[in-house]
Amino acid sequence: MRMAFDIDVRHVALTINTPTLVIHAVDDGVCHVENARFLARTIPGARYVELPGAEHVPWFDPDRTIAEIREFLTGQREARTPDRVLATVLFTDLVGSTERAVTLGDRRWSELIEQHHAAVRRELGRFDGREVDTAGDAFFATFDGPARAIRCARAVVEALRPLGLDVRAGLHTGEVEFADGKVAGIAVNIGARVAGQASAGEVLVSGTVKDLVAGSGLEFEDRGFATLKGIPGEWRLFAVAD
Repeated sequence: MRMAFDIDVRHVALTINTPTLVIHAVDDGVCHVENARFLARTIPGARYVELPGAEHVPWFDPDRTIAEIREFLTGQREARTPDRVLATVLFTDLVGSTERAVTLGDRRWSELIEQHHAAVRRELGRFDGREVDTAGDAFFATFDGPARAIRCARAVVEALRPLGLDVRAGLHTGEVEFADGKVAGIAVNIGARVAGQASAGEVLVSGTVKDLVAGSGLEFEDRGFATLKGIPGEWRLFAVAD
């Protein structure tokens, strides 16, 4: 260790004529960041990348460090690999919203939509749901557990009834991709299609969801098989019993 700290290469830095990448953690507690900055300034044409953190070893930020090295060697930065996780997706949608908007007029309808959004978000918060997207009068959310997602959907239906709003909901559980704040994957498409099959005031789930919540105390009514647009095969759907 003493020998390492006695090494001084400042006088040879200017003689380096090969492509050089210098990566350093800004709060490195072993080797001060100014050492790296000096090398980057002194070595002709050096590329310097300063990363957050205090670790001295290269794995202080492995993904970012490897990405910088690969880009330096190949000239291209690889696209970020999406995170794939198992999640339950929930879609809700107001039934007959267009006709209701025409009847109420723009101002009153806008006020009602604000109340709708507040009610849905309140229930998502209660059941630890993650709001992913909102389009008009529709919501898309994810949950880490299907039983909690079902109970949230039922709570949304009940919360909106005093406002005179009928909502339908659909759920599916499967592997989804999280990337750049967005959620995608075939499971998302299935969930949206399941919601499209639901009637006013109904919470409809795929057979996958029903199987996963066995023993939860939730009860279901068989709605038979359905063809979901763009999804291969037939899917057995179940309505959550009141």
